Amino acid sequence: MTLAETDRTEFARRWAEWHDAHERNRADPHGFLAITSLRWLTPEPARFDDAPGVWSSTPEGVVVELAEGEELSVDGDPVHGRHRFAELDERGGVFASSGQLVIEVARRGGHDILRPRDPRHRLLTEYPGTPTYDPEPAWARPGRFVPFDAPRAVTVGAVVEGLEHVYEAPGQVEFELAGATRRLTVFGGSARGGLLALFTDATSGVTTYAASRSLSIAPPDGAGAVTVDFNRSFNLPCAYTDFATCPLPPRENRLPVAVAAGERLPAGRGGAA
Repeated sequence: MTLAETDRTEFARRWAEWHDAHERNRADPHGFLAITSLRWLTPEPARFDDAPGVWSSTPEGVVVELAEGEELSVDGDPVHGRHRFAELDERGGVFASSGQLVIEVARRGGHDILRPRDPRHRLLTEYPGTPTYDPEPAWARPGRFVPFDAPRAVTVGAVVEGLEHVYEAPGQVEFELAGATRRLTVFGGSARGGLLALFTDATSGVTTYAASRSLSIAPPDGAGAVTVDFNRSFNLPCAYTDFATCPLPPRENRLPVAVAAGERLPAGRGGAA
């Protein structure tokens, strides 16, 4: 085996580890594939068929009224009767449990929501895995992080009509692709100092999810150098379930070229079985 072949084999091995980790996360018994509904809470108390209690959004916060014989566990403590959840941060949330169910209480776009999660949900139990493009080192593009003078608040749309998300963008990443310099506005990533790009491209709605794909980028080095590895482009929850509120990319993140790398359309959502 030549050095080039050895490098390519190692590249594919690391990519497979990355993708396997995403698949394990998706298979979590209370992950987003287990969500059975998305409920937009209002001041009018309402009971739902997939969660115990009567729920409402009040000036005091989310309130649940549990009937006799109903119980929730919140932070490990049993809850009966009336319970008020602490004030929720935007894009934050808490989880309560009832038997096998885990109930997410969250806030999105200024609205309180409820999302029950059931490990018996068909979307999870019959999940076949996510198809991908084969890993290709050429899609790992060298680039650089170009910070803004000051972080900017960027408002983007969502897959839910009328909903908006606001993120703080520290700057852009720029790289060469298809003979031109491209730029993506980035947000803060989950890893400290890391970056996150939401984007679409010419494959979106054809072989990849139409609304958006996501790409995590490791923290820039001291000179601002980054690697934009499109092989690690992954689907947001909305690619799998209608009960997600995922953000759309900023307008400038719509690449006019086909990025035939990373995760493809899931089976059952327009993708190959």
